[in-house]
Amino acid sequence: MSEARIEAYARALADIAAAEGNLDAVEKELYVVARAVESNEQLRATLTDESIPAARRQAVVEALVGSASNTTAQLVGLVIGSGRGRDLPAIIDKVVKRASNAQNKEVAEVRSAVALTADQQSRLAAALERATGKSVNLKVVVDPSVLGGLIATVGDEVIDGSVRTRLDQVKSRL
Repeated sequence: MSEARIEAYARALADIAAAEGNLDAVEKELYVVARAVESNEQLRATLTDESIPAARRQAVVEALVGSASNTTAQLVGLVIGSGRGRDLPAIIDKVVKRASNAQNKEVAEVRSAVALTADQQSRLAAALERATGKSVNLKVVVDPSVLGGLIATVGDEVIDGSVRTRLDQVKSRL
């Protein structure tokens, strides 16, 4: 899908969530959905397979969003129903960016091998704000390939504090 179409969908979804008065909650829920779709090949294939009846794909969406808000379920269903399931993560990433920009924040995606507690997330957000000089909207992704440590991306900046990178640095020094 073209970048313009992805942006148009993102703008529409963000505007709908804002009109419903729950853009912050919806963008958080959508972000979780996007990461689930990205990380699960079978889920992605099911949602993008046009030979699967729309009602079946809609049932998968309902199971996927689970306890999320009705707005989130309807927005994801809208994208899948219109045959844009393949672009769902890209559309959602644009929605998250729009929501962050509305709050004058930068999206900070952090990849960690384990889930972070609320306290760890708040301390991490504060540390990233100090390091980058920007107010951040923290998004944590559990990524077992990280092994240990964190990899943070804030805008164009990447802060790689992963164990793998540190081991590679030690190896190159030897």
